[in-house]
Amino acid sequence: MIKVIAGEKGTGKTAQLVDQINEQASNEQSNIVCIEKGNRLDRLLKYKIRLIDISEYPTSGFNELLSFIAGISAKDYDLTHVYIDSIFKVSQSDDLSELELFLNKLDKFLAGTPIEVSIILSTDLKSLPDGVKKYC
Repeated sequence: MIKVIAGEKGTGKTAQLVDQINEQASNEQSNIVCIEKGNRLDRLLKYKIRLIDISEYPTSGFNELLSFIAGISAKDYDLTHVYIDSIFKVSQSDDLSELELFLNKLDKFLAGTPIEVSIILSTDLKSLPDGVKKYC
């Protein structure tokens, strides 16, 4: 399952994401990964969350990000949640048509798994293509 949290910059999306992650971390069965660019969330998240700074890895673009997520899930068979803070920063691309393809490929990859993915998208909801809106 994919959930996109979209909205303009400064509307509290990241605070909402942090609350969701920390609430999910209270569940003993959760195995959570949060992907971000930089380390701005490291003091806000509970110690149980695996925080990944994507800038430490040689990835760029949505296809490489999908491969990165697939690699994480291959290592952690008990992975339950993946959170991505600021998808455009993490992927190093702000192409909405590529984002739509990424979401569709990710959705197919997640089929039959218990993994839930939540993504922060800093853009106006009205400007999104229908293929992206369906995940909002």
